[in-house]
Amino acid sequence: MIARLAGKLAAKSPTEIVVDVGGVAFALSIPFSTFERLAEVGSQISVYTHLHVREDALQLYGFFTEEERELFRILISVNGIGPKMAQGILSGIPVTDLKSHILSGNSGALTAIPGVGRKIAERLVVELRDRISRTDGTSFSGGTSASNGSGIRSEALLALTSLGYNRAAAEKALRGAVQESPEAESSVESLIKAALRHAAR
Repeated sequence: MIARLAGKLAAKSPTEIVVDVGGVAFALSIPFSTFERLAEVGSQISVYTHLHVREDALQLYGFFTEEERELFRILISVNGIGPKMAQGILSGIPVTDLKSHILSGNSGALTAIPGVGRKIAERLVVELRDRISRTDGTSFSGGTSASNGSGIRSEALLALTSLGYNRAAAEKALRGAVQESPEAESSVESLIKAALRHAAR
């Protein structure tokens, strides 16, 4: 079982990172909540991991905190939620807000998360209310990368579709985010965050 990886951040995107550990490069799928806390490529990082085993593949998932990893594991224990959806859920809502909605039984707020319909939202509340702790998430600081030009919107669009949005909804969220806050397009990270906020309304 791979519990944690420490090494050089060789590459990163909003949904995946590559960590070089002693010359061996590990590709990890990550939620956006982890991506926005990462330092620059080339920096030394440490991430908590979950190895998801399927009959046809082994997939590593990475998390900046143990709390994120634990919540990911709790989510995939729910019938109908696989690792891809769990990754999308953690990308679409802060950990503290997710816990709060589950604890308060606010299934309506959960349906704003991409890929979470009414039945899944209700199932999350029913099955997880007793398993979710009221501990607040840990805050982290770290550098974020910045890109320039039209590639920012293209990369943000790719990230949103990877997180479960269909292309039309992702493009609409991006347009709305830029119209409301033109400065959001200064970096991929800020644009994705603004689009996620806009889409959740």
